[in-house]
Amino acid sequence: MSSAEPVPPSVLRPRDVKASVLAAFQLVEDARYSGTGRRSRRDRHRAAAERTVASRRLARDLRAG
Repeated sequence: MSSAEPVPPSVLRPRDVKASVLAAFQLVEDARYSGTGRRSRRDRHRAAAERTVASRRLARDLRAG
């Protein structure tokens, strides 16, 4: 190979997508709690409270670990 020849392009590999733990957790929780049917106000409030408790627990665990 002479210096006048172009360098062959290296194989481009797509980068792996890495989601944070919290983002993955939120995706799972959103999928779990997003129902297609209509829920009562009490059920919506309970689900919101459960999500809040779970996210606070996760944040506490991530800080501790």
